[in-house]
Amino acid sequence: MGDDILQSLKAAIAEKFENDCRILGALEIPDDAFDPQRKQYASTPVLREIVATAPADTKKILGVVDVDLCVPILTFVFGRAQMNGKAAVVSLFRLRQEYYGLTPNPDLLRARASKEAMHELGHTFGLTHCADCRCVMYLSNSVRNIDIKARDFCEGCSGLLSAFKL
Repeated sequence: MGDDILQSLKAAIAEKFENDCRILGALEIPDDAFDPQRKQYASTPVLREIVATAPADTKKILGVVDVDLCVPILTFVFGRAQMNGKAAVVSLFRLRQEYYGLTPNPDLLRARASKEAMHELGHTFGLTHCADCRCVMYLSNSVRNIDIKARDFCEGCSGLLSAFKL
């Protein structure tokens, strides 16, 4: 994974949440996360590892991985978060144009990753999925949904988010 994507996410997160943001070392994905039948990684053990390796002073933490994530009831997930919790994870795997047999597009990857990072971090603040398809909290089950979303929270979700201070 390129440092440019992490730097881009760091800047976007720091700006949106008006807080310091830092990049930590590489995340070791737990061996038990891999499901050989699905050829994917279960997001729950990945989230557990993120929490376990977070520095003690961490208020919120976002893991960024480049593997295909899943949960038992869904074919895949772009990310996952602890609702009202500390940790979230975003997978770049299906956000990349190359996954769909298309030419790489770093700008589009950064935009998608930023939207998904905001979405998953929104869950850590207790935000649920939004009915507004332009809101970053809208449920995305395809990259088309992600591409349609704005990079920000709608007025209603922003209001709920403003009640939380880091």
